[in-house]
Amino acid sequence: VKERMDSLVKVHGGGGYDSDFSGDDEEGEKREEEILQKPFQKGRHSKVAHRTLHADELDREEARNRRAHLISMNAFERHKKFIGDYILYYGGKMVDFKRSAAKDKTDFDVLRENHRFLWRDEDEDDMTWEKELAKKYYDKLFKEYCIADLSRFKENKFGFRWRTENEVVSGKGQFQCGNKRCEKQDGLKSWEVNFAYVEHGEKRNALVKLSKCLFSMVILCKRHVCLTGGQVG
Repeated sequence: VKERMDSLVKVHGGGGYDSDFSGDDEEGEKREEEILQKPFQKGRHSKVAHRTLHADELDREEARNRRAHLISMNAFERHKKFIGDYILYYGGKMVDFKRSAAKDKTDFDVLRENHRFLWRDEDEDDMTWEKELAKKYYDKLFKEYCIADLSRFKENKFGFRWRTENEVVSGKGQFQCGNKRCEKQDGLKSWEVNFAYVEHGEKRNALVKLSKCLFSMVILCKRHVCLTGGQVG
C-alpha cells in the first residue's frame, strides 16, 4: 500500500490533485474572450501608456473646445478675436487695421453715377453690377409724363425725370402740375417738348411729355425750352 501511495505522489506532483481537462478550461476561457471581443475593441494594455499619448489627447480636446467656441461666435466677433490674437502675437495697434471709408458708396451714390434718362441698346453693352442696379431702377419708373424741376430756371437750367409709382397713383405730373413745387390741378395743358441734356459727357435729345399749369409753361417758353415742341392736349 505504501509503495502504491508513493507512486501516486510521484505521478500527481507531490500529493496534489491534477486533471487531464485543466488545460482545456484555460483554452475555453481564451476562446470565450475572443468571441465576446468586438471587432473595433482594442486589446488589453499590459503596459502603462506613454506620456505623449496623454499629451496628444489633451491637444485634441483643446482643439475641439476651441472649434466649438469659434462656431458659437458670429463673423464680426471672430474677426475681432483674430485681429486681437494677431496683435498680441506680432505686435501693433488696432488703428493700423482700421478700414478707410473714403471710397465707400451707398446704393444712391451708385444710382447717381450710373443713371441714364433713356437707356439705349448700346448703353447695355459691358454691363457691370453698378449699371445693372441703375437699369433695374430705371425699369421701375413710369415713362409717360415727366416731373420738372424749375428751381434754377434763372440760370437756364432745368431738370426732368420720370415719375415713380407713388406719383402715378397720386396723379402728380398728369392730373397735377408737373412742376416739382406746384400742386395746381386747374388749367393744365400737356405739352411735348424737346429735352436737350448732357449725360456721361455725351449730348442727347429726347421728346418728353409735360403736364403744366400756365405759370410753369410761361417759364419754360421764356427760356426757349418748348420752342421745338407743341401742345398735345
